[in-house]
Amino acid sequence: MDGKLAKSLYKKAVGYTATEKTLEYSPEGELIKKKVTSKHYPPDITALKAYLELLSGEESIENMTDEELEKEKERLLKELEEIKNGTDET
Repeated sequence: MDGKLAKSLYKKAVGYTATEKTLEYSPEGELIKKKVTSKHYPPDITALKAYLELLSGEESIENMTDEELEKEKERLLKELEEIKNGTDET
């Protein structure tokens, strides 16, 4: 699991391009439209920080005080709310 997490964080940290295929079929089941699009996701500084922390282990959750954990929880909840409301500026 840690390997998958590290790979995912790295990918998000450096940016990546994803390809999406959309297929449209007629009621008879025949393929009538195929659309392939690519979307580039730019590097994400938050993912980069998390990836570096994962590598260093210095600021891991296990080493945080209760106060630091509470602050991190609040920060993450705020960030999620901003993303949910579409006001994320990262």
